[in-house]
Amino acid sequence: MPTFRVKGKLFLTLPEGETSMAVRCPIADRDELVQSEPHKFWIASHEAYNAWVRVRLSALDDRDELEAIIVDSWQLAAPPQLIEKHRGL
Repeated sequence: MPTFRVKGKLFLTLPEGETSMAVRCPIADRDELVQSEPHKFWIASHEAYNAWVRVRLSALDDRDELEAIIVDSWQLAAPPQLIEKHRGL
């Protein structure tokens, strides 16, 4: 399973089949996403108490939505000075 890290902290995984991805997401936001767009987002049972959400890649609107989700997850894992260095990119 491919995994992506920033400064040693995991921020994205591509499970077998690569039809979905798991990303960091604050639990309150995650629950709201799952309720409002269950065709795009779901919570794996083993991640129920962790700040992660699953994303169905085929359900995303476009590349911009994919990029925003990945950047948000990266920012949750990256140290503040690295986020500041890359702000606006």
